[in-house]
Amino acid sequence: MAEAKMGDPLDQTTEYGPIARHDLRDELHRQVEKSIASGARLLLGGKIPHGAGAYYPPTVLTDVRKGMPAYDEELFGPVASIIAVRDEAEAIATANASVFGLGGGVFTRDLARGERIAADALESGTAFVNQTVVSDPRLPFGGIKESGYGRELSKFGIREFVNIKAVSIA
Repeated sequence: MAEAKMGDPLDQTTEYGPIARHDLRDELHRQVEKSIASGARLLLGGKIPHGAGAYYPPTVLTDVRKGMPAYDEELFGPVASIIAVRDEAEAIATANASVFGLGGGVFTRDLARGERIAADALESGTAFVNQTVVSDPRLPFGGIKESGYGRELSKFGIREFVNIKAVSIA
């Protein structure tokens, strides 16, 4: 993450661009700082860079526990919250205990295991194996729980903009 190239999203060599707005970047920074003040350990990032744009560096937090924003809240930016668990069952239970459910992911060498967890065990609107959460216009994208309802993109997203009318005549 330390080597990820921050920059202009139109530059092909850029790996991540700015957050949409300064207030959203500042809220993300507040979440990171509050988590650190509550005992999370900062391994990387966590400092607002100088210059124009609402950039935020890739940030890694460890020792993340319940009660910290990095555990309890949605972080919309390049922040990895590392939550230690004992095994697969606890990892799934921890992920599913969240009140949010936009996207989830599984990183594993065993693709069949990853597919099983992503498809059958994770409670999220989208699930990914060996990749971060991304949107692709070919796939429906949207959350569950407090991360919203409905879908955007793909044929399912188009249908969100259609009013279905039933007419019954006796």
